Amino acid sequence: MKLKYFISFFALVALLASCSDDDAMTLLDEIQVSSSYVSINEAGGSNTITLNAKEAWSFDTQEIPAWLTISPMSGGAGETQVTFSAPATPDGRTTVLHIACADKSQTINVIQGLSVVSEATCAEVIAGPESKTYRVTGTITSWGSNYAKYGNMNIADETGTIYIYGMADKNGKLANNPIDSWGLEIGDVITVEGPKSVYNGTVELVDVTVVNIQKSLIKVEGYDPEDATIPVEGGNVTVNLTCKTNNGISVEIPEDAKNWLGIASIVGGAEPVVTFHANANAGGDRSTTVVFKTTDDSGKEYTAQAVINQKGAIVAATVAEFLAAEVGDTQYRMTGVVNGLYEYKGSIQGFYIRDYSGETLVYKPEGFTGTEAKLGDVVTVVGKRGEYKDSPQMVSGVVENVTPVTPITIDEFLDLEDDANTYYMLTGEIIKIDNPTYGNLYLEDETNQIYVYGCYPGWGATGDNRKNWLETAGITVGDKLSVIGVRGTHNGTPQLSNGIYFSHEKAQ
Repeated sequence: MKLKYFISFFALVALLASCSDDDAMTLLDEIQVSSSYVSINEAGGSNTITLNAKEAWSFDTQEIPAWLTISPMSGGAGETQVTFSAPATPDGRTTVLHIACADKSQTINVIQGLSVVSEATCAEVIAGPESKTYRVTGTITSWGSNYAKYGNMNIADETGTIYIYGMADKNGKLANNPIDSWGLEIGDVITVEGPKSVYNGTVELVDVTVVNIQKSLIKVEGYDPEDATIPVEGGNVTVNLTCKTNNGISVEIPEDAKNWLGIASIVGGAEPVVTFHANANAGGDRSTTVVFKTTDDSGKEYTAQAVINQKGAIVAATVAEFLAAEVGDTQYRMTGVVNGLYEYKGSIQGFYIRDYSGETLVYKPEGFTGTEAKLGDVVTVVGKRGEYKDSPQMVSGVVENVTPVTPITIDEFLDLEDDANTYYMLTGEIIKIDNPTYGNLYLEDETNQIYVYGCYPGWGATGDNRKNWLETAGITVGDKLSVIGVRGTHNGTPQLSNGIYFSHEKAQ
């Protein structure tokens, strides 16, 4: 994907802020550089930055790799043009350098032949290739786990949200309490640079460096969108703010949310309170990000954001309907057969569910460790339509119900009592197809044979979806078939009733 080079509202504010500070790209008083990121062409060449120092400065020579030449390596107070040069390389390479000035350290990232930093929106980062390094500007909307030590956080602009996993402090050190080092707060607008990674479906920028910070004059206080979610039947949610200007606040609700979310009241002052109202929700879960704005006396605008959620009805869906749905917050309920377990790095991370219409991955459902359901069991799951690398999956899900399916021999099955609520799996050779339209057939294993009354293409098939499926699937006499069903009787003869296809092997 070719990124578009345009500046968002937040990036524009950050750019104006930096320009007003002699075009400095860092927040250190002792030493400032025009860019903390230096890119050199893979074919070889040079790149120059401008360095402004208040005292003598020098590179840490032990950090400089043999392939990189820097001129000059040190200097005195004032402005200096520093040039980085490297010969051609067949492979990409990168290094991190530090410039010491007084008791401070400025980080410089040098990359040759690798991805080039782009001014990107959050949406462009999400859609862009992995391992490319991006520069992105966004508002800090929430802290991540271990945020104090590592600087993990969510940042958002008007196009989306990305996760920051690891941040260098003012001295270029990682895992060194960068939040305190930079004095960051929720609502601040921050510009960072770092390579993109995807972990368990979450888009991240990893071990970022801070390029610019714009302190916000308006903040959301003590608001947790999960705790404050509006119920499905409708209601209000209140957001408390702190405003450090005397110019009041304004509230913006996105156009696509105005049909369900409105403002019930606004109380102004230094600690404004905004109450939102939503009516009953007949659809799925819905969510939007509202923006609070204020200005200083010069007219410069500052913003804060809050996510407003409302629970929705759960939409019953086949797998095919789920796959056709858009990625979003709507909750779907599906029932099908566990067709496989999903394993990643030695642990079970989910399973594949299949009904008559298709198959999809249920990724990391809550509380699922791999022991709660096995192959062939019938499960009901609820979750959201997600996607990873264009591959659909259910995310943020929960397993509502598991109906065990017991593999059993035909002889053992014949000894059972009729039970329409207990499911078994029989495996054997098809010795006769009695009714190809509905899949009525005779199955035989090494212990006995039985009549299968109906072999349907998968869970949930009704009407015409049940008909002529054996021919469509190319299943014939002599094939080995595994089928799920219940113990029944017809005219005194035992049978497996309402059979559900699980798998088959063609005859040799």
